[in-house]
Amino acid sequence: MTATDQHDNTHKHLRLLSESLETGALSQVKYQINSLRAAEIADLLESLPPKNRRIVWKLIDAELTGEILVEVNEEVRFGLIEETDEQDLVTAVASLETDDLADIFDDLPDVVLHEVVRSMSNQDRRRLQSVMAYDEDSAGGLMNPDMVSIRPNVTLDVVHRYLRQRGELPANTDKLFVVDRDDRYLGVLSIADLLTHDPKLPATDVMVTSERALNPSLSANEVALFFENHDLVSAPVADENNQLLGRITVDDVVDVIRDEADRSLLSMAGLDEEDDMFAPVVLSAKRRAVWLGLNLFTALLAAIVIGLFAKTIEQFVALAVLMPVVASMGGIAGSQTLTLMIRGMALNQVGDTNAQWLLWKELAVGGLNGILWATVIGAIAGTWFQSMAIGLLIAAAMVITLVIAAFAGATIPLILKRLKIDPALAGGVALTTITDIIGFFSFLGLATIFLL
Repeated sequence: MTATDQHDNTHKHLRLLSESLETGALSQVKYQINSLRAAEIADLLESLPPKNRRIVWKLIDAELTGEILVEVNEEVRFGLIEETDEQDLVTAVASLETDDLADIFDDLPDVVLHEVVRSMSNQDRRRLQSVMAYDEDSAGGLMNPDMVSIRPNVTLDVVHRYLRQRGELPANTDKLFVVDRDDRYLGVLSIADLLTHDPKLPATDVMVTSERALNPSLSANEVALFFENHDLVSAPVADENNQLLGRITVDDVVDVIRDEADRSLLSMAGLDEEDDMFAPVVLSAKRRAVWLGLNLFTALLAAIVIGLFAKTIEQFVALAVLMPVVASMGGIAGSQTLTLMIRGMALNQVGDTNAQWLLWKELAVGGLNGILWATVIGAIAGTWFQSMAIGLLIAAAMVITLVIAAFAGATIPLILKRLKIDPALAGGVALTTITDIIGFFSFLGLATIFLL
């Protein structure tokens, strides 16, 4: 199914669900909603206003509610938990896999947590503690301790019989992990090799020792890149002593990729992917007010720069008409460089070894585009206002602005990263401030020098 088909299906389900809710056909709503997967239901719940969301939530089968709580964003999850009876919550989350339970552990009421932990086996408690010892956005936080490990000296036939005795395998199991008696990671035995090689062979003769285990402190983004580069379905996680802790599967990596895309998109506007888009008006306004206030401050800085040249603008009306052109072109040019740099840094393609080369390259691009569009706008402005001087001034300002915009777009992400500030969150504001101020200052400053 393509992304477009998935989007169309979600839209279709939402339309049918809304129509059933409007007519009060709750039995139809219950049938529609419980025929979907947990992730699809989560998307629909996030797409419903709070009143309808509460109605639908009460109609969902109990065996689905735990998985749905894992899938929905944090704020929606809080609301659903408040609407759920404590005993029903215990039943819902008790069936979750360890890594999923860890993801929502801190969001659950203390009474529910006490009941869930008390009902767990000692092994499951240790597994939960192991996962929760790491940041949720790290390999340790993503890993699932539910896996199958074997010794290297057993034959493939023994392994095969052991798996048949288990009766089932953890989801997305494409390989078994080979460990020594102290549970130190040695390598992997793929299910394909298990089934296609001589059953009398020991696992040590068939296993692959070149597949390295991931360190639990590795960031989620680095895990996603590792999976992409190695085309993995699952990967082992081992600590600094090479002790096997768990495994990460591709379904968790897909979630990381989607969450990162959402975060990058929303953070540029000062929003949080965990926010409920149907949150109360006052709450939403309060959240956005901070970002708007910051942007107002940067706009005032640009206005102050313009105010410094008020007398020049009064004498030459053409300057007021042409000012936005320079700032706008600088903003676009800087945003192009900024976006490329942030993406390159996210993919670990930009670092200390090539940052300087990229800086010079972007400066050259800014200079060439500056000359090209300076020629165009210079000719237009000169003809429009019948003044060669105006044309030359805006052309010179265009070159200066585009070069500095390229410099800012390339350096701002690097500086913010060293300051441990998310470039996707703060980069756009910093860039806009710089390009506006430089654009206005260069154009009006040159006009003041050469026209007055």
